[in-house]
Amino acid sequence: MAMSFDSYMKDMVLPMRQDLTRHGINELLTPEQVTEAIEASKDGTMLLVINSVCGCAAGQCRPGVAKALQNEVKPDYLYTVFAGQEKEATAKAREYLAPYPPSSPSIAVFKNGELAHFIQRHQIEDRSADMIAGDLIGAFETYCK
Repeated sequence: MAMSFDSYMKDMVLPMRQDLTRHGINELLTPEQVTEAIEASKDGTMLLVINSVCGCAAGQCRPGVAKALQNEVKPDYLYTVFAGQEKEATAKAREYLAPYPPSSPSIAVFKNGELAHFIQRHQIEDRSADMIAGDLIGAFETYCK
């Protein structure tokens, strides 16, 4: 039995999803889940990672997020959407990232439902996972106390 392209893609990206979910980051798969997550976070802080299949997501973004989450101070809520996979959920998440243009991967920290810190793709591509973790830890220490 031949595997469909969609099944192949789901199998291919599973490890990329697990790079985040194994650290307690919850996937948002629908636009409704994105809206609910933003609403629920209005009484605290939230991390939102726009995941992707690109090399900088694998080499810098996801490892940087994982390192940052080892910090004692971190957001109350941890979420991710996967660009190119859950397209509608990603589009909904990007509505909350204005005025920034779409960027995959990217990392957002929200405080009380408002965007407080944003790391765009161009700020991920040429930096190490340790540098990204340091940037996020700084944001966590500033906004999550």
